[in-house]
Amino acid sequence: MTPTPPPAPAQEAQGWWMPGPLVLRLVLVAVLAVGLSGAVSAWLVTRASGQEAMRRVVSQQTDEVEVVARLLASKIEQSQKVLRTVAAGITPGMLESPSALEWLLQQGLPAVQFFDAIQVARDNGELRLNLRAGRLYKASNLDPAERDALRRTLVDGKPLVSELIAGRTSDARVMFTMPLHRDDGTVLGVVAGALRLQSQGLLPPSMTVPTREDSRLIVFTRDGTILSHSDPARIMGKVADEAGLAPVYARWHAQAQPISGRGTTHMEAEHIVSLAGMPLPQWIVARVSPAQALLAPLEGAQREAWWIAAASMALCMLLAALIMGWMAQPLAHLVHSARQMLRRDVPAGARPAITWPRAGGEVGQLVRVFKGLALQGSQEQYQRETLHGQFQAVLDNASVGIVISRNGVLEVVGRQTCTMLGYAAAELQGHPARILYASDADYQRIGERVQTEFAAHGVFDGDVCFLRKDGSPVWARVQGRAVQPDAMQGGTVWILEDITAAREAQAQQAWEQTHDPLTQLYNRTAFDERLGALLAERSERARPSDASGDAAGGGVVLFLDLDHFTVVNDIAGHDAGDDVLRHVARLLESQVRQIGWAARLGGDEFAVVLPGCALARGQAVAEQLRASVQAWEPSYQGRSFTLGVSIGLVVLDASLQDVPSVLYAADMACYDAKRAGRNRVETRHAGQATASGRMALGPA
Repeated sequence: MTPTPPPAPAQEAQGWWMPGPLVLRLVLVAVLAVGLSGAVSAWLVTRASGQEAMRRVVSQQTDEVEVVARLLASKIEQSQKVLRTVAAGITPGMLESPSALEWLLQQGLPAVQFFDAIQVARDNGELRLNLRAGRLYKASNLDPAERDALRRTLVDGKPLVSELIAGRTSDARVMFTMPLHRDDGTVLGVVAGALRLQSQGLLPPSMTVPTREDSRLIVFTRDGTILSHSDPARIMGKVADEAGLAPVYARWHAQAQPISGRGTTHMEAEHIVSLAGMPLPQWIVARVSPAQALLAPLEGAQREAWWIAAASMALCMLLAALIMGWMAQPLAHLVHSARQMLRRDVPAGARPAITWPRAGGEVGQLVRVFKGLALQGSQEQYQRETLHGQFQAVLDNASVGIVISRNGVLEVVGRQTCTMLGYAAAELQGHPARILYASDADYQRIGERVQTEFAAHGVFDGDVCFLRKDGSPVWARVQGRAVQPDAMQGGTVWILEDITAAREAQAQQAWEQTHDPLTQLYNRTAFDERLGALLAERSERARPSDASGDAAGGGVVLFLDLDHFTVVNDIAGHDAGDDVLRHVARLLESQVRQIGWAARLGGDEFAVVLPGCALARGQAVAEQLRASVQAWEPSYQGRSFTLGVSIGLVVLDASLQDVPSVLYAADMACYDAKRAGRNRVETRHAGQATASGRMALGPA
């Protein structure tokens, strides 16, 4: 019994005008291309508009806090000017007559009405007048913090803005001091004025910036105490309890960054926080806004834009599908005709007449050669898969990395190589070899090195630094040989052996021998070696005519010794002292990195070498370093410290031939700075470094 042939599939009974799988895929690709391009365009437009809107919001809020910070800074400056006017009206004779002082401050100088309290003290610390709200009080009523501010001004002879003197919220105040000087410049006494936080002269409630219900305007101290708040109940509270602001303050405090008047904005998960500081009173102004409230109008506009874009993309995709379907009709006809021709379930006599599309000869040629190509292709594919499996087994089980490249492209990458570089095989094979290097310059340099070695020896053997997927470097010993001798176009086989650990051990050992472990600067040994090399190089280049000692561009050496460093160690502990040394080291490194180098000689002594630097430039750099150290006021255990640095500068002229003589001259100049009052820069030439220096004068 002859079996009955199965019925033809439903799709075979359909006409050629019905789209086949290939046509449907082409239409789908066209639709997806239109949709994807439209979506990408809409996304780019909305993203750009959103970024611009966000930039404007951030810029506006940043400008607001900068305006408030400048306003408060001007209030501080105004208070100092008023106090300076008061100090100018106090004569030495008035300090001997409290009644005269009282008359002057209550009637003679109306400017004193600006302050909530006025105190006047002599140079020996004796309080001559304590005036609060127009009434006289005894000296015993002074707060210890107020006494400390008066004492510091008498010792330093400089105006002072105190930290917040806390008490009740209504009594919290800031104290301003101004020294009184004799005609010879010595300190005669001190006058101080205090302003309560609630005073209109210090923190007015409005701050001239419009308040918003959706944000908070906050003024707080360096230690996180709130001075002004949109909610009066939060005054004298802690920033750590403020939503949104707390994490920003915690990061800033942990990094021990200096307070700057330039505004910055931080994007948190639910808040936008803008900060601007006032360096003199060490206060910070913050605007904290809920991100959702600021971005709600933007999100609404973006949703509307997306709906419009979606409607437009839908219309474009429909048109693209219709056009692609019409263009693909000849191919669909060809597919239908080929299926009819290859059917075996219908007798030849019962087959309908096959119609072919009216197209060029390529369609007919495809019909004739397709079957033969398919058979040939399957055989070749089987052979390739067999060879590839064998070759892949070798690559996967090799103990070293194996790579085959051609024309700068990674064609084959072994498993060991992928493990070494942190890539998957698919991420390397077929990609340019450039991705394994840190820069184009490195890639070009290694390429030139390889070409040179191949030209000379026919092989390559050397150490090469690659870049892992995570960005970390990896060193490998690389051996390379051409697949076909004398034919680089045939590709190159590379063998890679990881030597990163060995090189890192050598580098770490070399670094530890030349650097100070605490400050990361050069140590004394490295300083002597580098300075000695500089002196030797200069001596070799020097002409006989240069023996005159003209050192206009010979360079300078700075010897730096911190002032009052022992105070930090004694009060705050050695950990705080180490932090001070690290901070000073960072200051030195950041300011001289481009023109010289710095080293720690030991203890709180540092040195800076500025090769080729003229004297005037060296003095300017030294003064900049001194000002940077003085401007930094570290705070440890709730107490602020004032540091200084004495700097000795010596010119590298022809008379300085060795390191000991240079250091001796610089040390003597530093001692001159110490003896002249500390926190200053003193310059010496080599001829001045005689026995009249430190050893002759006694200890510093």
